[in-house]
Amino acid sequence: MSRSRINVLAGLTVRIGPLLPVLVLTVILGVLGFLSAIFLIIFAAMALLEVSGTATGYSLTILLAALAFCASMRGLLRYGEQLAGHYLAFRLLAVLRDKVFSALRRLAPAKLEKRDTGDLIAVITGDIELLEVFYAHTVGPVAIAFLTSALMVCFIASLSPDLALLAALAYLTVGVLLPAVNSRKGRDLGAGCRAGLGAANGYFLENLMGLGEIIRYDCGAAREKTMAAMTAELDAGQARLKRREGLTGAATSAAILLFSGAVLGLGLQLMLAGRLEFSQVLLATVAMISSFGPVVALSSLSTGLLPTMAAGERVLDLLAEVPETPEVQTGREVRVFTGARCEEVSFAYAGEEILSRFSLPIAENRITGICGASGSGKSTLLKLLMRFWDTGAGRITISGEDIRRINTENLRRLEGYVTQETFLFEATLEDNIRLAKPGASASEVEEAAEKAGIHEFIRSLPRGYQTRVGELGEGLSGGERQRIALARAFLHGAPFLLLDEPTSNLDSFNEALILKSLREAAGDKTVVLVSHRVSTLRIADRTYAMENGRLS
Repeated sequence: MSRSRINVLAGLTVRIGPLLPVLVLTVILGVLGFLSAIFLIIFAAMALLEVSGTATGYSLTILLAALAFCASMRGLLRYGEQLAGHYLAFRLLAVLRDKVFSALRRLAPAKLEKRDTGDLIAVITGDIELLEVFYAHTVGPVAIAFLTSALMVCFIASLSPDLALLAALAYLTVGVLLPAVNSRKGRDLGAGCRAGLGAANGYFLENLMGLGEIIRYDCGAAREKTMAAMTAELDAGQARLKRREGLTGAATSAAILLFSGAVLGLGLQLMLAGRLEFSQVLLATVAMISSFGPVVALSSLSTGLLPTMAAGERVLDLLAEVPETPEVQTGREVRVFTGARCEEVSFAYAGEEILSRFSLPIAENRITGICGASGSGKSTLLKLLMRFWDTGAGRITISGEDIRRINTENLRRLEGYVTQETFLFEATLEDNIRLAKPGASASEVEEAAEKAGIHEFIRSLPRGYQTRVGELGEGLSGGERQRIALARAFLHGAPFLLLDEPTSNLDSFNEALILKSLREAAGDKTVVLVSHRVSTLRIADRTYAMENGRLS
């Protein structure tokens, strides 16, 4: 979705919540720090006036003491402001990463199938990291600039209300007007750069994953050319952003010079008219020239903030995205599994009908086989049973309860799902199997591995179950990966197993081992077995054939 800049700012700011006291501390320290720097120059000007014989109302000793105090406090206050501001920023980044990971869990797998992996990585890493600019260098500095400028307008007003009005106009121009104009003109540049970076990350990741195919078919030059074109486009976008930044800096410097000259000119006119003394003109001019620091920081931020706002929009969009199937937290609890059933189920994906008025009884403690040509809806049926998507019409029940009304956590405990592709984490083989049951003992892990026919292979490794997946490199075959997935399913202990081509990567010997384990497990488990192998489906108590989304 497309968000307005105000909407993005509000969405990011509201996340501060519990850390508001830290933000307040940051602002207080920042304001005091800038006032120390500003009055360091003002007190120096007053000391010069005192030395020249112009009375300021303060002795030279007091002014020198004030100078020393401001000089010493400036460094301490600046350090405190930066420490508090960055503590706030990095704490919020940690919270955001946690929320984004939770959002990905909610969206998986249905919504994530439509997203580019590289783009998601860019959001999780680069985009969230860019928000440090907002939380450490934007929220606090905006408040600091506003309060400091307001206090300086009051100070200048004590010398001359006319000069104070001109100072207020100067602060608004440099700190608000110029950044707003720059932001409006450069917003698309920032969004384009972030989107381009996400696309480039996705393309690079795709090339890494498909490197074998690229080498095999000698298409590296063409892929490299495309990558170079994407990189060149990114570079061009960054160059446009830098040009915009340069123009903003030039406009800011010009505005400061013009307003400083205007204050001096107006002050001299008022002095010639007898309305101001020379000391008042000097102090007002010095005060204004030395107090542009906070608003200049805002002006400089406006360009650097363009990619940050684009990153913030992408993060907020991900957090706000609605899952394909919202989690059920206050629904029914199924204590005992007594079978499942599909009743007149229809389902379409991307406008294409996959299942049409499909009905299937799944008997308890039996193996139900499903066969059919590719695209007939077999794998989709398993995903609907897992409630990765909701049915378009009809319903699916477990133990007589519509799965849309069963608590999601309860549903996940009831079902075990093995897909054709197995992902292994960079951890030990034992931990990869234990993923299905974090509290499982070593003996339980080994028992599950033995059922899956992978126990002997793991024991043959030098470090056995403590072998890390990364140490094996490409040493794990597709069949071995699939057996680890089956071991996970056995360890999970769910009464309802959904197996999508569980023997597709196995030889006949290992297939026989797996089928024997499945047959033995079927005594107290209900299994839906999808396969194109006749030999695999022989263990099924009943086999159904699917064609065009229906039983044939």
